[in-house]
Amino acid sequence: MTRHGNRWLLFLSLLLVAAALGLALLPPGSAARSAACAAPTGWLRIAGENGESIPANEVLAGAAAADVVLLGEQHDDEDHHRWQLQVLAGLHALRPQMVVGFEMFPRRVQPVLDRWVAGELSAPALLVQTGWEEVWNFPAAFYLPLFEFVRINRLPMLALNVDARLTRAIGDKGWDAVPASEREGVGRAAPASSAYRDFLFSVYREHAHGQGGRDSRGFRHFVEAQLNWDRAMAEALAARLASAQGDGRPPLVVGVIGSGHLRHGHGVPHQLRALGVGRVVTLLPLAFAEACREMQPGLADALFVLPSKPALPVPPPRLGVQLEDIAGAGSAVRVQAVTAGSLAEKSGLMAGDRLLEVAGRPAGKAAAVIALVRAAAPGTWLPLRVGRGDTTLDIVVHLPPE
Repeated sequence: MTRHGNRWLLFLSLLLVAAALGLALLPPGSAARSAACAAPTGWLRIAGENGESIPANEVLAGAAAADVVLLGEQHDDEDHHRWQLQVLAGLHALRPQMVVGFEMFPRRVQPVLDRWVAGELSAPALLVQTGWEEVWNFPAAFYLPLFEFVRINRLPMLALNVDARLTRAIGDKGWDAVPASEREGVGRAAPASSAYRDFLFSVYREHAHGQGGRDSRGFRHFVEAQLNWDRAMAEALAARLASAQGDGRPPLVVGVIGSGHLRHGHGVPHQLRALGVGRVVTLLPLAFAEACREMQPGLADALFVLPSKPALPVPPPRLGVQLEDIAGAGSAVRVQAVTAGSLAEKSGLMAGDRLLEVAGRPAGKAAAVIALVRAAAPGTWLPLRVGRGDTTLDIVVHLPPE
């Protein structure tokens, strides 16, 4: 990968973080509203600047009457996934004919998902054959209850995403420069709204390499990469809906997707509308502590405010890198991108480096590197042997204390 390509991967990685964490960039001057804007828990509809409580049966009945329901999440929040499972169960009770699509899987693993639903794979086999640790790298335990729900109810399971290499290529060269044969069948996305471009530009400018204005080639490619990502998921959902037309009442198509792709109807909902899918309902979870700050008109069709919970133990350490296995390279793993401000950046790791050893052990595969880092004790020093060009370096990462 070129240095230019790695730069774009860093941009897209930052956007992925924004989507994963469900970040909403509030307009200047927006202040936290009073706690009266949200009940301690339960469903809300935004009314003015406050939340209006809605009975759960009313929300679920409205969603079950739609064509597509989009369930948002913060990828690393286990309660968001418990909430998604609760909503899936409620919708399934009202409309048993259902299809569930997941952002977490690229399209190429669809045959694996089909075998999982058919009962031919164990959970560990599902994770291995879909390359979970390399492709998604959020705790599988958060998602397995959703996958098991789909399996035990024999519901079709859709892979909504595209390969990360396509997203990087568009961010590097632009959509038009990527051959049609390499676009995984994804069509040209509907243009972004001005509000969505504002959000994307704010993310773009957060990164040190995000140089240039709104009319720059760099920002244009950045937007095209995100729109293609949104479009791919929308097309997968719309295609499944269209394939069932004429067979009586089509199934309810549900998408499990990061909230950053759904907020204010800018991402996937916008692309679904452009594809002619009109009855789309977006439901989002919010933490109680953040509800008043996050709540804005048009954020979603309904919100679920999750109750506060005790602080979790310190999570396992993360270097702050994206990794890929080097085909045919034995025990080397390439650093695709380094997150700004991360342990990796502070320790001197760079995009393009090759990890040869971690804590004295051969790096092997990206999944093995991740496991070794997470197993390291807080406050310790983690030695890395790194290949950079023709040079071998020894880098030591100081993990934060517990």
